[in-house]
Amino acid sequence: MEVAETADRDVAGSDASPIEKLAIVVVTYKRQKLLANLFDSIKALNVAPWRVVVVDNEHSDETAAMVRQFSDTLDVQWGKTEPDESGNDNRVVYAPQAGNIGGSGGFSNGVKKAYELGAEWFWVMDDDVAVLPNAIQQLAKWTPRHDVIQGSRLDYDGGDFYWQYDFIVSLGIPNPIAPAAFGPSGYRTMDTMCFEGGLFRRNIVEQIGLPDPRFFIYWDDTMYGYLASKVTDPIVVNDKIIQRTRDIGNWDIAGVRQLNSTSDMNRYHIMRNRGYMARYFMAHGDYRPVMFGLGTLLTAIKEVIRLVAVDHEHIKTGLKAIAKGWVDSRKLLHDPNWQPMPPLK
Repeated sequence: MEVAETADRDVAGSDASPIEKLAIVVVTYKRQKLLANLFDSIKALNVAPWRVVVVDNEHSDETAAMVRQFSDTLDVQWGKTEPDESGNDNRVVYAPQAGNIGGSGGFSNGVKKAYELGAEWFWVMDDDVAVLPNAIQQLAKWTPRHDVIQGSRLDYDGGDFYWQYDFIVSLGIPNPIAPAAFGPSGYRTMDTMCFEGGLFRRNIVEQIGLPDPRFFIYWDDTMYGYLASKVTDPIVVNDKIIQRTRDIGNWDIAGVRQLNSTSDMNRYHIMRNRGYMARYFMAHGDYRPVMFGLGTLLTAIKEVIRLVAVDHEHIKTGLKAIAKGWVDSRKLLHDPNWQPMPPLK
């Protein structure tokens, strides 16, 4: 598929990024075709990022070869970058993992690696998106005044993608009817985040710590945005910066919202990780047992509706995954050894 075109590229070799020490953190797992699309879109950026950290949860020879070729191409296109403490001046940093640690573990380790390299800004994304050519300039407009910025997305078909930026903390669920319009300001304040194109500054990582790898998948970015909202005012902006490159089956709800297909693994973690969510709410004085329990019930109902409307061929296994996740969330809720992720400073 083709990514939406915007501004013309600057000349190759330009390293004058409008965002200081911008590190793109990419997490990938067994999706080399999608990763190739993302690499192509990064090569088409109008300005060079300072670093691209590729976290490979598969640790495959194929991905490693792709990253080497990608790195060589960027070295020719934009030249080397500022050396790190080890003297490495490659713009692309490959970070293979010993095993699949999920998106949550990948983003945690990827942000850690970029932080250790000296990144000032972290732009995080999965492998199933493509960045738009002028995305860095679009985001840069907001960086003088804001520390957490979520750009808008295009869907697989090029249409606008609605993202639930308003998180109802008492229930622990996104607000499905939050207004989509941005108004004259071009942005809205949010209390969540999405690791599909979320951008945040180094001082945020220092204050709230790394993304929590224990989530494995799901709710990790939501909680990172919630924690960020405790120390700053995150925003979602109207500027389009990325496009989805993976077509996902969905149920179109009256042309207003979509309920996407998902897996039993996701269903399990959607329910289980509410235990982690509750613990973070407890740590910050936001836990309301009755309201949160209602939110958990609503989440389970939503997943059952998803099974019936979109993933009906997995109803039996899906119901088991939902139930098991719910039971395991209760165990996390009462784990005496649980501690939140520590701040880095």
